[in-house]
Amino acid sequence: MNMKSLTANIRGIATLPLLLTVAAIILLFLLPKFVTSTYALHIMILIFISVIMGSAWNILGGYTGQYSVGHAAYFGVGAYTTMILLQYRHIAPWYGVWAGVAVAVATGLVIGSICFRLRGPYFVLASIAVAEIFRVSALNLPGLTNGAEGILITEVPPFKIGNAVITDFMSKVPFYYIGLVIAIAVILATRLVQNSKLGYYFQAIREDQDAAHSLGINLTLYKNAALAISAIFTSLAGSLYGLYVGFIDPGTVLDLGLSVQIVMTCIIGGIGTVLGPMVGAVVLVPFSEALRSNMIAQALIDSGLVKEDSPIGTFLKEQLSHAHVLIYGILLVVVILFMPDGILGFIKKLLASKRKETA
Repeated sequence: MNMKSLTANIRGIATLPLLLTVAAIILLFLLPKFVTSTYALHIMILIFISVIMGSAWNILGGYTGQYSVGHAAYFGVGAYTTMILLQYRHIAPWYGVWAGVAVAVATGLVIGSICFRLRGPYFVLASIAVAEIFRVSALNLPGLTNGAEGILITEVPPFKIGNAVITDFMSKVPFYYIGLVIAIAVILATRLVQNSKLGYYFQAIREDQDAAHSLGINLTLYKNAALAISAIFTSLAGSLYGLYVGFIDPGTVLDLGLSVQIVMTCIIGGIGTVLGPMVGAVVLVPFSEALRSNMIAQALIDSGLVKEDSPIGTFLKEQLSHAHVLIYGILLVVVILFMPDGILGFIKKLLASKRKETA
């Protein structure tokens, strides 16, 4: 290779985004060394889990155009498989998570063979129905899932190689790194899918299924491939959540609200983009936690905008933490009306308009 071609190849690489990405990853890996707040690490772990779920859904919904609202089924399958094997069979979670992945993929292929015969709103309704079937089944199979009481684990066994203890899971740090690694993996997988032949097939199906079929693309095969990839990472997110929290029940890991939250993460950030789910998670998770802990209401009172003893102040303190679903809905409507391409798309449009003004 001569010097000119080498220079051309180097120039062809998006150097700045690559450097920024590497710097961000390094900073995230170093973060637990400098941040001692357990609450901050807790928020970061939840963000990683949300990124994993959103990016996993994005492969099926954003790139393939199959808008599933039942992804809680794969999340719950991963969580329950890992927790059941650990609690009742004493199988270490680093084996159990892969069993959860296998069960989730098998479940997804069975569901896909049935539901992918439907299109549009009928597929959406079918995906909701599937998730509800799993939730009701978990409630009514106490011998397997412990029913409504759920499964509680007091500790995660230490990870060992031989007699050497690699980590003991006594703090949040191991869960932080596991979440970070899986989040990076799913983002890389999304990037690979986007720029691969498989990804082009997915996007062709999204744009026009009939046209894709006329070109020889096997719709059922590639839809199931997208669902399998999506189910793998959603199951890993469910396993990580169950092990981190230490408790799961049907109302937590198989709830319809969880499926809606996964979709919202992508809509708010930007559907069909690599970084969209990450942006959505960074916005939605802290906002959700602020609502649940009443931080927003307290901030309004502390700033003097609302008096604590006023009817509005009383209402905010007592009701705002329970109104997160309503606020999610309002936020979703605002995003759809004013930022139809999500926050990421909105930022890109602003940057493009500024470039035109300066040109």
